[in-house]
Amino acid sequence: MSGNVRLLSDTLAAAKEEGRSALIAYLPAGFPTVDGGIEAVKAAIEGGADVVEVGLPHSDPVLDGPVIQTADDIALCGGVRIADVMRTVREAHAATGAPILVMTYWNPIDRYGVERFTAELAEAGGAGCILPDLPVQESALWREHAEKHGLATVFVVAPSSKDERLAEITAAGSGFVYAASLMGVTGTRASVSSQAEDLVRRTRATTDTPVCVGLGVSNPAQAAEVARFADGVIVGSAFVKRMLDASDDAAGVEAVRALAGELAKGVRGQV
Repeated sequence: MSGNVRLLSDTLAAAKEEGRSALIAYLPAGFPTVDGGIEAVKAAIEGGADVVEVGLPHSDPVLDGPVIQTADDIALCGGVRIADVMRTVREAHAATGAPILVMTYWNPIDRYGVERFTAELAEAGGAGCILPDLPVQESALWREHAEKHGLATVFVVAPSSKDERLAEITAAGSGFVYAASLMGVTGTRASVSSQAEDLVRRTRATTDTPVCVGLGVSNPAQAAEVARFADGVIVGSAFVKRMLDASDDAAGVEAVRALAGELAKGVRGQV
């Protein structure tokens, strides 16, 4: 079965045709529970997100700040497994028709088996993977299987990336390019780094693939700011924080839905 890389591309293109950035939400699988996480992903899309990244909880999340680490710890203590991540993708995509990606570090895939992981993700209706710690020069095996199964390979670029390195990364990736707006870990911040716009400009000089910006976007005003220059606005910690602060799981799901609605207005310049 083929995955949904085309659906991802079409969704990003449709947002561009509407004259706006796409809203991409991040939520970890298994948080606060597997069922609760599935409901949160569906709520994000129903609230206004175009795409969702489902995080595969990891014990050593080098890119993730304290908010997402807390959620990952809850999921891992709850016994979340890769099968639960696949179930989250499958049920969320089936319920919404939206493109769902998995964001994961390389070690869990390597241990699980690349062919097994890509085949199961495609069967679940997944659109692809974001792989923040997989070096492009070591990605041939992954890309071979991802392409075979119709999955996008999304690499992360950073403000420190030189132009030659950007060209190497964007040539190997597909779906979109994840532009980290700053050097550091995920988390909500008072303002979005001024480096983000320059990074998008330099990345676009190397590729026609959409460039989406994450790290530090947490409110509608910041989403509107990034939407001026990026093809997509990625928000993670703000969603997770709303769930952590909620009085119970149901309230957390509704908080995700509400934030998605607020951010959707932001990417449309309605703030």
